Parts: sequence; structure tokens; C-alpha cells
Amino acid sequence: MKIVLLKITLLAIVSICQAQDLFKPLPLVENYNENIVNLGKELFYDKILSKNQDTSCYSCHDNYGADTKQFSIGHDGKEGNMNALSVFNLPYNLAYFWNGRSKTLREQMISGPLINDIEMASSKEIIEGRLITSEKYQKLFKKAYNQNPSFEKMLDAIIEYEKTLISVNSKFDKYLRNEVELDENEKNGMELFISYGCVSCHNGINIGGNSYQKFGSVIKYEQKRDSQWQDRFSLTNNVEDINVYKVPSLRNVEKTSPYFHDGSVASLKDTIYTMAYFNIGVVLEENEINDIESFLKTLTGEIPKNFENR
Repeated sequence: MKIVLLKITLLAIVSICQAQDLFKPLPLVENYNENIVNLGKELFYDKILSKNQDTSCYSCHDNYGADTKQFSIGHDGKEGNMNALSVFNLPYNLAYFWNGRSKTLREQMISGPLINDIEMASSKEIIEGRLITSEKYQKLFKKAYNQNPSFEKMLDAIIEYEKTLISVNSKFDKYLRNEVELDENEKNGMELFISYGCVSCHNGINIGGNSYQKFGSVIKYEQKRDSQWQDRFSLTNNVEDINVYKVPSLRNVEKTSPYFHDGSVASLKDTIYTMAYFNIGVVLEENEINDIESFLKTLTGEIPKNFENR
């Protein structure tokens, strides 16, 4: 009996050490300027930034920072062509958008939602004009920056706000900090996740978001829709980059359906099966899918205190 218990204890130690080598917990404390973040939060939720004042940043990121729709609806009811990634835990990504075309959060905002004809269709002139004539924003900008509203400070405030959207204290983070144990299914799911090689793409502090990989690296993935996806090829013109995308973070993945760049899969179980088949060449058994799903659910963290459902 003592030998069995010792073996179980040793296996548990090996599992936690292996996990700690591959993954890192999100930080519990982030320092920030409250006045700037409060301004950024107001701007993030305000439709005043869009051309027709019908879309805000929150409009496409209302569900754990992601969108429940396959493609987000923006300016004049236009539909996008890529599934919206979550804005939670953004600082831990190597780049932004599915193809990584923006290297910084500032680039992401300028080249993306604010001026994109499908999203907010706005401009620096429209935004500055509205903010300067707003009594509310005159006060908030003075409090945050001691100056009048400007496009540049607007960008800075939203970025500083987004940096606070960290979904801390998932069960897995607590496990990595040796505060809790995973149950049998969760631990088995983690070990399957590691042994099958899922961890080669989904690792680090964000359990992904730190590399580019081909979707369908083992078995070719056929697109569900006749459209030019914004993959790495759209930037590089290198045929090797066709169907290559930034690996998404798996944090909060149970909450951010639908999945993949094309938003084509609604179920987490189906997503696990699909990724194993196309990227590993493995047909998972039902019990394996269930255990991996149990593990992935431990990645759900707390809703950031600065994020509200409105």
C-alpha cells in the first residue's frame, strides 16, 4: 500500500513539474494608472468612435472578450470574414490578428477596427472632432493626461485599458502555483494534451498566441467557405504560408465558441477532434476527447474586474 501511494505521489510530482516547464500562470497583480484605464474603458464601450455611432470595441468582444457570432457585425450591418479573437490577455501574444499583421496593440488599433470599412469605418478626424466637443471626454482626458482629447491619447487609453483584461486565477493557474489539485479526468486530459503534442503549439503563459502554425499540417484542411482568409500568405506571398495562422490562446476556450479562424465549429469537443485529426493525424477516442475537454475547462479564468457585460 505504501509503495502504491509513493508511486502515485511521484507521478503527481512529475506531472506538476512537467506542466510548470511548459506553462506559466497569469500574473495576479498588474499595476496601472487608474485614470487612464478608466478613460480607456469608457472609450472601449462607447459607439462614438465609429462612423455611424453604431459599433463599439465591445460590440465584437462581448463574450469573454470574444464574439458569440461566427463573424462580427460592424459598420452598416456589414459582416466580417474572420472570427473575432478575444481581447483578454492580449499582452501575452506575439502579434495581433489571425495573420499577425500587427506587431503592437497600437498597430492593431490603427490598422484594424477603427478605420476598417467593415468594422467601425471611422477616421482620426471624425474621432478627434467628437471627443473634443464632448464635455464628458474633455473632463476625462484632463483627469487622465492633463490635456484635451486627441487621437493619440485615445489610442493610448484604450490600449492601457486592454492591458488590464487579464483573466487570472483559472484552476490550472492555481494548479501551477501548487494551490489546488486537478481531478483525475483533468489531469489525464493534461497528460494527453502533452503526450499527443498539442503542447508544441499551445504552451507558455497564454497557452498559445506565441507562434504561427499551419491549420491542417498533417491532413489538409478544406475551407468551409469560398473566401480569401487572412492567413500568413496574404502578407508574405510565400506558398508555405497558405493556411498558416497565429495559434490562438486556449485560455477561456470553453467560453469563446465558435472556434477557428473561420468560426466553423461550435462545439469544444468537435474542435478537439478536428485539431487532433488535421494537425496531429490522430482520431481520438471519445474518452480522450472528454478528458482533454475537462483539462481545457480548467483554463477558464476570472472575468477581469474592469470588464462588464453591457
